[in-house]
Amino acid sequence: MILPATHGELPVRPNDPALHPIAEKVEAGERISREDAIALFETDDLLAVGGMADLANRRLNGDRVFYVANQHINPTNVCILNKVCVFCSYGVRPLAEDAYTMSLEEVFAEAEAARSAHTREFHIVGGLHPKLPLSYYTDMIRGLKERHPQVHVKALTAVEIAHLARVEGIETRDVLREMIDAGLDAMPGGGAEVFSPAVRSTIADRKLVADEWLRVHREAHELGVPTNCTLLYGHVESSADRVDHMLMLRELQDETGGFSTFIPLAWHPDNTALGREMGVEGKRTGGVDDLKALAVGRILLDNVPHIKTHWIMVTTRVSQIALSFGVDDLEGTVVLEKVTHTAGADTPLGLDLDEIVGLIRDAGKVPVERDSLYNPVREPVVA
Repeated sequence: MILPATHGELPVRPNDPALHPIAEKVEAGERISREDAIALFETDDLLAVGGMADLANRRLNGDRVFYVANQHINPTNVCILNKVCVFCSYGVRPLAEDAYTMSLEEVFAEAEAARSAHTREFHIVGGLHPKLPLSYYTDMIRGLKERHPQVHVKALTAVEIAHLARVEGIETRDVLREMIDAGLDAMPGGGAEVFSPAVRSTIADRKLVADEWLRVHREAHELGVPTNCTLLYGHVESSADRVDHMLMLRELQDETGGFSTFIPLAWHPDNTALGREMGVEGKRTGGVDDLKALAVGRILLDNVPHIKTHWIMVTTRVSQIALSFGVDDLEGTVVLEKVTHTAGADTPLGLDLDEIVGLIRDAGKVPVERDSLYNPVREPVVA
């Protein structure tokens, strides 16, 4: 049993008979099975799925919805996997016309926005540059910490950690130790995509495989670094692929307890090789699929404390609705997002704190500003 043993009533009773036994489990706080989760994805009874997720979330988080004043920093878009990850539009060849790699001085200059924005987190991810050494990133973290000691640094995906280990000829655990010594506070959950070998060979052949991604996160957890976990959905994966992916995350969480947040990421096909091949450029996941991914994540990942909606990918409107579908985290201010917007995202590059607070309050929830470790830092006073 993972969920608190308190019982509660569902706000919506299922119309689909196949969901009745699943609803009984959720009401009783019991763990659902693989077959249950697949049924939740495949039913048309969206409101019932949302109601189950809402109950599961309220047991953990009540009416609170977290958000963070954060700033995304993407140091380079040069990536050795630019021809391999066909779902991605961000990574480019080193000599590409739009290739860029920021100097540390440029990173520090961009981060100066934190002084006036009350930033509490730097979120740092980028491409797999073939020549950037580990010292580039450790010097970056140290420099950011020296200039902004009040700001947490959440940096580098498991894929980037493994890449740096190959560049340096050391173990991933040693990369993590050096980053921790430099001041690393947490890790993002990107690079997981979908763990299914068949899906991975289609969308990201030769990218870090499931066992390796999970190993890096296990090592981070063992070293005391909390991490996020993700699922990239809306391309060639099946409902079973999604569920099996989440179950592997749930199993590691049972072992380490190191995942803070699960974030389903909606695939954006524009400007990607996979989107052109599938003929789906200009088409994206719909609100029903977005809400299901979040809701099933809340119900199935009963041992992960938080579920985050990434408003950049699914729009602020869907993210606001998701607050009644098991979601308790509305991401953050972001400031300057580059990765998703290269794939055609038409959402804002960032939001200000007042906009985020308004979205949460208008959904009937209680906004709580947090830091990277989910420590509440303040609850806005109601005007």
